[in-house]
Amino acid sequence: MRMSDIALAVENLTVSYGDIHAVKGISFEVRKGEIFTLIGANGAGKTSTLRAISGLLKSGGSIRLEGKELRGIAPEKIVALGLAQVPEGRGIFGNLTVKENLQLGAWIRQDHKAVAADMDRVLTTLPRLRERISQPAGTLSGGEQQMLAVARALMSRASTLLLDEPSMGLAPKLVREIYNVVREINQAGVTILLVEQNANIALKLAHRAAVLETGTITLAGASAELLQNPRVQEAYLGA
Repeated sequence: MRMSDIALAVENLTVSYGDIHAVKGISFEVRKGEIFTLIGANGAGKTSTLRAISGLLKSGGSIRLEGKELRGIAPEKIVALGLAQVPEGRGIFGNLTVKENLQLGAWIRQDHKAVAADMDRVLTTLPRLRERISQPAGTLSGGEQQMLAVARALMSRASTLLLDEPSMGLAPKLVREIYNVVREINQAGVTILLVEQNANIALKLAHRAAVLETGTITLAGASAELLQNPRVQEAYLGA
């Protein structure tokens, strides 16, 4: 595979909290235009991996976005390079309106006409947010808040999107709605790195996947193959 086909390359990534080694030298690549998922139990190192990629945690190893090394770059500059993260717990500003939250997602941009066009495009993809554009974000349902968090990240015009546990705390119907949106965003050309504890839905959505266990990748391959793997079925799919 050519380097130009790789959106995100992680090599020998390590993350430590004092004497605790949360991520122990993992390596993986996310191809342009695909959904790649990291699955694993709580404490496996999934969120630490995303936070390191986003520049929110110090790390060892190498993290390259379309060939450019990200380690040592400030988080806001990483966003400007085209990588945005939707954090676990959504992280929206409840006292601000939906529109103001979306505007904050584009704070690094100066192309005001393009920002307005992107907001219209995002609201067309997520019509429920258009209906609530003037409401305080804190009054939205859990599913709507998750949609807003995804939309806000898209307003940075990210080409690669990191999603951390988007299904957490949502009813099954809302989970399906969120993942339909994720699929549409991916089909529009956005590369997605997904961290998800709900392995069943993540593997059905993603093109490729890796299993993270206590900071180490223990299995990796096509999602369809991992769905049929007896070890994955027993440990993560309730088989």
